[in-house]
Amino acid sequence: MAAVSGTDRAITEFIASRPPSRVDTSLRRLTRTADHSVLWFAIGGVLAVRRGAGRHAAMRGVASIALTSMTANAILKPLLPRRRPAAAELPAYRTVADPPSSSSFPSGHAASAAAFATAVVMEHRRVAPVIVPLAALVGWTRVHVGVHWTSDVLAGAALGTVVAQLTRRWWPVRPSDEARARPLDTVPVLPQGEGLVIVANPFSGPPDQDVSKEVAERLPAAHHLVVGDGRDVMDMLEEAIVERGQWVRAVGVAGGDGTVGTAAAVADRHGLPLVVVPGGTLNHFARDVGVYDTQEAVDATQAGEAVAVDLALVEAHPGRLDDPEDFSVTRTRFFLNTASIGSYPELVQLREEWQPRYGKWPAFAAALVTVLQRSEKISVKIDDRWRKVWFLFVGNGPYHPRGAVPAWRPTLDSGLLDVRYLRADVRFSRLRVVIALILGALGHSRVYHQREVSRLDVELYEPSMLATDGEVVEEAGRYTFRVAERPIPVYRRDEVRWTGRDRPFQA
Repeated sequence: MAAVSGTDRAITEFIASRPPSRVDTSLRRLTRTADHSVLWFAIGGVLAVRRGAGRHAAMRGVASIALTSMTANAILKPLLPRRRPAAAELPAYRTVADPPSSSSFPSGHAASAAAFATAVVMEHRRVAPVIVPLAALVGWTRVHVGVHWTSDVLAGAALGTVVAQLTRRWWPVRPSDEARARPLDTVPVLPQGEGLVIVANPFSGPPDQDVSKEVAERLPAAHHLVVGDGRDVMDMLEEAIVERGQWVRAVGVAGGDGTVGTAAAVADRHGLPLVVVPGGTLNHFARDVGVYDTQEAVDATQAGEAVAVDLALVEAHPGRLDDPEDFSVTRTRFFLNTASIGSYPELVQLREEWQPRYGKWPAFAAALVTVLQRSEKISVKIDDRWRKVWFLFVGNGPYHPRGAVPAWRPTLDSGLLDVRYLRADVRFSRLRVVIALILGALGHSRVYHQREVSRLDVELYEPSMLATDGEVVEEAGRYTFRVAERPIPVYRRDEVRWTGRDRPFQA
């Protein structure tokens, strides 16, 4: 400690010996803007204006500041008190008015700066050349104006960096913007949309968003359909394909996940590739595929590039267990993202409603606790064994992260289903879930179960509602989930080639 104190004092004395300059004024102003993390909140607000990496970075940054500030101010400062540099150590033109009087160790400003910078760069690396030097400069200002020793700043920076990295435990970082999928070179080129039947659903997204006009302008040679009141998407596409005959070389859709799923079922039935234009509110499937706007979809059709994407399906057998004859009627529904039984759709809805305000992990935790309070247990038979569960989740492909809310898929053609459920037949199951969430250990809890299968048969003691891709679509007493025999080609530019399993598309 003597060596550290000696180094701290030597650095402070060196700063005191420097002649006055304009830098002194600039550094005093900068350190003041970082008071109460105002500087970082302002930058986070700018980053959060647009959806995507910037907004994710802002939310993680603010969450990291909150955790770091609590650790530094509520735990470490009272536990490890240290005197700040004496006012006489530096000339008056270099110090700030009303310096803080709390413990000098660790530097809260440096901790918050490092936490925010680390968290932001984890989500949005492009801003690193600006954010990282700015955070380092804020840390240095605390030594320059004489309110911290150098070791205080270094310890604070280390604390903030560690806390930001620890957020991965509850809120994993998505490694790439799009999921991996096997490229296909067998899809046709569609110059200006020639050979494409595409349907746009203006009711899918926000009221002020209608991509149908943009799609018509970018793909003038395509056959365009627009959903109207009372018009069924599947019927519209089927009629157009029959009418156009051999001219049709691909099916397209501009809308949300529900509309995309319907179009995908039609494309699969006719052995045609699919063009996806994001036109919904959240566009989970389009984001996983890697199509973020109309132009990206247009570019892929002009290049004739696509990837293989699994199409999952669920067979609903209406009826009750005490009346087996009711299982004779089977209805098949396709889904691209997820299917669920029980209260999971409500959980997702609440999480997405609260996420912009609280961040992803806090919103998920709050939504899960809320849903567990409201929901009722359902009796399901899985693997010939009856269980009581709070809800059952089935993903079209393995989702990440494990042991938390399913957020993204690393691959699109795994041929597997991601099955998760929370058991309700374990003592204090709700309390166990809450504790596991706080510790970031839900995946190790007895209440939580997850596995990956190619097929899942589920029976229910009483018929229960089924939701696919966020929409309640069915009520039945037995369900069979599986992956379709062949993947569906979805147009996407081949920016990153990845060799997956050998399962070619056959038209």
